[in-house]
Amino acid sequence: MQLSHNKRPTTDPPKADDIIADDLKYINSHLTGEFARMAGKQILITGGAGFLGYYLIQSLLHWNCTVNAAQQIHVTVYDNYIRGVPKWLSTLATNPALHLVRHDITTPLPESMPSFSYIIHAASIASPTYYRKYPIETMDANVNGLRLLLDYACRQKMQGRPLEGFLYYSTSEIYGDPTPDAIPTPETYRGNVSCTGPRACYDESKRYGEALCVNFAHQHGLPVKVARPFNNYGPGLKITDKRVLPDFARDIFAGRDITMHSDGSPTRTFCYIADAIVGYYKILVGGKPGEAYNIGVEKPEISMAHLAEKVIGIARRLFDYQGEVRYLASPEADYLVDNPNRRCPLITKALQELGYDPGISLEEGLRKSLIWYSQNLEAEEA
Repeated sequence: MQLSHNKRPTTDPPKADDIIADDLKYINSHLTGEFARMAGKQILITGGAGFLGYYLIQSLLHWNCTVNAAQQIHVTVYDNYIRGVPKWLSTLATNPALHLVRHDITTPLPESMPSFSYIIHAASIASPTYYRKYPIETMDANVNGLRLLLDYACRQKMQGRPLEGFLYYSTSEIYGDPTPDAIPTPETYRGNVSCTGPRACYDESKRYGEALCVNFAHQHGLPVKVARPFNNYGPGLKITDKRVLPDFARDIFAGRDITMHSDGSPTRTFCYIADAIVGYYKILVGGKPGEAYNIGVEKPEISMAHLAEKVIGIARRLFDYQGEVRYLASPEADYLVDNPNRRCPLITKALQELGYDPGISLEEGLRKSLIWYSQNLEAEEA
């Protein structure tokens, strides 16, 4: 149902730029030791034009503004920029510590590749709608692209220029739909995953990617670590991404009721991106080679129906939104096939080994996200 035009809120919400500045300050304050260890080094971030790259890159450039030239961290981004260079990244392109390279990670690496101290492999399709649409491309990035980077790391070591850290982005989806006794889910849980279903292109390629990382770490002595993200959200996640919070935001700012493509009963925990980024850099710098770490929050585990209610409540306070929730079947036949009923991490390992301790509440993260979306309504298809 199309709603009547929303009234202007009685008090204008903060600007999106203020949200970003606040998040970058938060990230940097929790990574002083990690960024100090990376000072003066070079890092490669593959897939840097995507959601995770948004704060992975900006947090490093924010650090650079607080130190002298010798301590600055030099950032190289490899991305195929299939939808062009996003505006936020093109705005940063003149920064002397940032080098943007158009490269498809599934093809051989550039011969002129410099010596990097750190690598983050974040080049992958992560939205279920899009990885089901491009299953082979998804598998190629998660497996073939990873193998090219691991081979590069081996060459660097043989040439006497070993990497200090290599982070591979896996996913909480490698656990599949955990049994009730495995909720919250520890890293030791082996998973309950279909190898032939519509999500298998993502789940199974990430599982194989983890196997590559573990064996390269053990056989070649590489500092390869694995992150398993649990439902990250926030600034940088395009409103066109087709995941739950961007979809809610798209309906809200189009003046429509929120559409739910399930009965609202599946539950998740949601980790705000600033907390997640802190966790990822802690793994990169301080994680144990060949080990995987859950990055997310343990509470609250919330149903999709309850999440929609929370989002609506915040939107009403901020933007005088008048919509409700409508339950409709998805036009995608495979939308709910193999979709886990529950997803909730145990993060004790990251807390004890890395000092990872997320501190941004769901209420605050949703508020920040809606403010950011209200000023970032236009985006290419993700």
